[in-house]
Amino acid sequence: MEKLKILLGKPIKLELSGKSTIQGILIDVGTDIIVIYNGREYLYIPHLHIQCVTIDADSIFDISTPIPNTPIDHDNNSISYRKILMNAKGVFVEIYVIGNKSIHGYVVNVLNDYFVFYSPVYKTMFISMNHLKWLIPYQTNITPYTLGNESLPVSPATLSLQRSFEEQLKKMEGKLVVLDLGDHPLKIGLLKQVQNNIIQLITAAGEDVYWKMNHVKVVYIP
Repeated sequence: MEKLKILLGKPIKLELSGKSTIQGILIDVGTDIIVIYNGREYLYIPHLHIQCVTIDADSIFDISTPIPNTPIDHDNNSISYRKILMNAKGVFVEIYVIGNKSIHGYVVNVLNDYFVFYSPVYKTMFISMNHLKWLIPYQTNITPYTLGNESLPVSPATLSLQRSFEEQLKKMEGKLVVLDLGDHPLKIGLLKQVQNNIIQLITAAGEDVYWKMNHVKVVYIP
């Protein structure tokens, strides 16, 4: 992705996995993430899901218009996916992980291959770093759903966090969980066991279901 630096300041079009398309001005290029400004907000997009980049010949963006400062502080000389997540801790953001469904809240912690996210709707969530499609910081002084601080605790309930996504899921064995926001009826159930990259769930009907862990994007306890 280093070659994309020649497009800095130009309008581009991105095609992402899941048939998503994003248009905007290329603001920054990092080792494993890029930053796009779409005229309203900044999008931080990991390289993992970028399939194609083209110049947006039909762009309606006026690149001569002053662009506001990036809402997440970072060193322009060494921007990276992990650093962006670390610097986004406590900042209200909108993230896309499952299709076109957005999740609102803030990053609580960043571990080896996953991060902890707090949502006022879903509460504490564990999200694989391999599946974040993009992150959009909120504008200043705006909160999710206009909620007050009592609904958005600075420090959610104390968590016992493990270094890897698999280890964290193992700690949740024996609990009722929802995988991938319940986008499939068989992704809600009792987490029976996590072993060898396989998640075993028991559904409400008592059926055993096995999911490959590397395809699971988000897990939370309802």
